[in-house]
Amino acid sequence: MSSTARRLKEYFTHEDAKIRDNRWIFLSMLIGALISLTAAFVLSNEAVTIAANPHATLSCSINVVLNCATVARDPSAHMFGFPNSFLGLIAEPVVITVAVAGLAGIKFPRKFMFAAQIGYTLGFLFAILLFSISFFVIGALCPWCLLVTLSTSFVFASITRYNIREGNLFLPAKVEKKCHRFIEKDYDKLALYIFVAILVAMIVIKYGGALFA
Repeated sequence: MSSTARRLKEYFTHEDAKIRDNRWIFLSMLIGALISLTAAFVLSNEAVTIAANPHATLSCSINVVLNCATVARDPSAHMFGFPNSFLGLIAEPVVITVAVAGLAGIKFPRKFMFAAQIGYTLGFLFAILLFSISFFVIGALCPWCLLVTLSTSFVFASITRYNIREGNLFLPAKVEKKCHRFIEKDYDKLALYIFVAILVAMIVIKYGGALFA
């Protein structure tokens, strides 16, 4: 084993359980934010393509169900008067910065992390709203949008777990104690896996074989 690999192993297998878990949390945040940022770049480029040519065929328009163009042409793709993906280009670099700083051992002020929690919670809810519109109203799915929904869910779960443990959410004492017990038993991870499984099941049940037809 090389010295670099050994140091990485030691870094992520720290004997202190709290430090070890925090490092994995920030790594999850970093990976999720990088994926979301990549997807935001692709979606932004496609938004420009659609704006120039509304009838353009996008690379991720695989079939009737998996069709980025259909989703991109819907008014919900421009809820604030510009492509929704532009929000990702703004928000995800902030998350990446926080994640890298966290991996370096930097601890941000409590109020900053509370603000970050509010911001990312809104981002998570927005991602779920867009998925719901795509799933129930438009009747088509954008592969890159699905990737954003998935990565956003993991980042939201990670930052929430960290903020609960560090007491950054300004919760009442009784509520904070219950939340601590919740994450100590890893119920938050279970809830995340169940949530993702439900989304996947919804897609498979509704569209089934049409996904890859």
